[in-house]
Amino acid sequence: MVREMKISGLTMDPHTNTPIVVLKDPKSETSLPIWIGLLEATAIATELEQVQFSRPMTHDLIKNLMGHLGAKVDRVEVCDLRDNTFYAWIYLQVGDKETKIDARPSDALAIALRAKARIYVDEKVIEKSGTLETPAKAEIKDDEAKKWTDILESLSAEDFGKYKM
Repeated sequence: MVREMKISGLTMDPHTNTPIVVLKDPKSETSLPIWIGLLEATAIATELEQVQFSRPMTHDLIKNLMGHLGAKVDRVEVCDLRDNTFYAWIYLQVGDKETKIDARPSDALAIALRAKARIYVDEKVIEKSGTLETPAKAEIKDDEAKKWTDILESLSAEDFGKYKM
């Protein structure tokens, strides 16, 4: 059984300074934090903030390639959690055939955002993860975490300076 979820936002782990994408069930207070890499967090954040770059980023390229090949991203599913590692599937529709591709959840989520595809999480992942039952926005108490969260939330495309993307 799977549960549809939405990307609630991004935050930083105050202990490791690792980005976390937070999935939330819009019908309940169930949240699922997934620790991800900085590059993937940037890919998700830029799409959430609708930042446009002059050249396609990697996840944009993947979406464009699939479109040119006649494939449509139907949905993504965070399907398993083993040894503290999350697993995901990207479900593609090619003509009348459905196929699924193994992916890291961070990449699957970045592509789902670009393709406007639905995001699902298998109930067993929610059970294994020890979900968070929190209000829509968790209060950040650590001053260092607040500082980094404020910095990340205030970034814009111009902040990347001479490095055009």
